[in-house]
Amino acid sequence: MKIAVIGCGNMGGALVKGWAKAGMSANLIVTARTQETLGSISKACPDINAMPDNRQAAAEADVVVLAVKPWLVEGVIAEIVTELGDKLLISVAAGIRHDRINVYAMPNIAAEFGESMTFVEESPLASQAAELFGRVGECRIVPRRQMEAGMMMAGCGIAYVMRFLRAMTEGGVEMGFRPDEAKEIALQTMRGAVALLHETGLHPEAAIDKVTTPGGITIKGLNELDHAAFNSAVIRCLKAGLEK
Repeated sequence: MKIAVIGCGNMGGALVKGWAKAGMSANLIVTARTQETLGSISKACPDINAMPDNRQAAAEADVVVLAVKPWLVEGVIAEIVTELGDKLLISVAAGIRHDRINVYAMPNIAAEFGESMTFVEESPLASQAAELFGRVGECRIVPRRQMEAGMMMAGCGIAYVMRFLRAMTEGGVEMGFRPDEAKEIALQTMRGAVALLHETGLHPEAAIDKVTTPGGITIKGLNELDHAAFNSAVIRCLKAGLEK
């Protein structure tokens, strides 16, 4: 099955690199507007077919993934529509609807490393798309009403997690670690927390109790987060993108 990814920006590039790492290079076609971008993705994934022609890419593919900026979607569809026929057309452009698109999906940039959290909107062809995105991480098929929430939790949420890691790194520097040391400590601590919750199935609060000794130092830090309305700030940042 040949897959054409139209657009090789941050999201398109992450998908292409992730699928290539999953052993799909020979079946990948990718387009970009500049030779610089085409050269860069070809260097990263030597076995893919990189080209500037969207129509040719669509003509040669069985599945077409639109990974362009939202305001470019309609124009790209008009450009390639004669080559689509009954091919599966997937869009990863946030918030844009079009009658010709078969499936809407929202991955995140961790797809490059096989760790995306992707949401696929329910539709007759959603399972086909989910199988494809499952090659670059976890994938959930959800009703349309949950797509924006999924985007905030995973598509945007990856940035919120990184902001927390930045703050933790800065705190480490203030306490005396070098910046690179502080970053690695923060990253490993995050890995450990994720592994613990994933492997045990514990609720986060139950896991927190395991390291919170009565009268100890952990509860002091947790209380400072509560005084700063940390939970409320996280919830508000997630819901901010849903406000019209």
